[in-house]
Amino acid sequence: MMPEEVFGERFSLAQAYHQSLAEVGSVRGFIGPREVPRLWERHLVNCAVINSLMPEGARIADVGSGAGLPGIPLAIARPDLDITLIEPLLKRSTYLGEVKEQLGLDNVTVVRGRAEEVPAKGFDIVTSRAVAPLGKLARWSLPLVRKGGEMIAMKGESVHEELARDAKDIQKAGGGKATVEVVDGTTVIRVPRVN
Repeated sequence: MMPEEVFGERFSLAQAYHQSLAEVGSVRGFIGPREVPRLWERHLVNCAVINSLMPEGARIADVGSGAGLPGIPLAIARPDLDITLIEPLLKRSTYLGEVKEQLGLDNVTVVRGRAEEVPAKGFDIVTSRAVAPLGKLARWSLPLVRKGGEMIAMKGESVHEELARDAKDIQKAGGGKATVEVVDGTTVIRVPRVN
């Protein structure tokens, strides 16, 4: 999909975020220099397309948000979502706060901390991208999800191997039967919180 299609009338906000990642994010080491030419396709659009999996008005937590991926693109594409960005590193959480203010993203809250330290619970969806192996990710993410909600993790081609290897960890963390989907070229694993 083209960025204009994904972000619609909020495309100018996506452009401002793109510029921030290319300039500030690159200088601060959040985005590698080789990634800058691929920011739209590989990062912003890749993250934003998963918004189609999220119900209207959902409370979302983005664990290990880093430079804001996927949380910021989701917040831009879907202003109805209430998004909490969880990031333990000070320099990254500071950057996330700056982006929130610069773009006027009223639907975003930045929390500096590790997922397991976050007092807020009961999120409809906890998402992440390139944070940790699936078993560890489930232990961090699923406790934040309300029963009946789900973890939606962006994963690469090894997702099926991770799922086979970490199935017991997912179950121990309260997860149910996981499904793998491809949304406009983005591979995600969806794990419902069952207990």
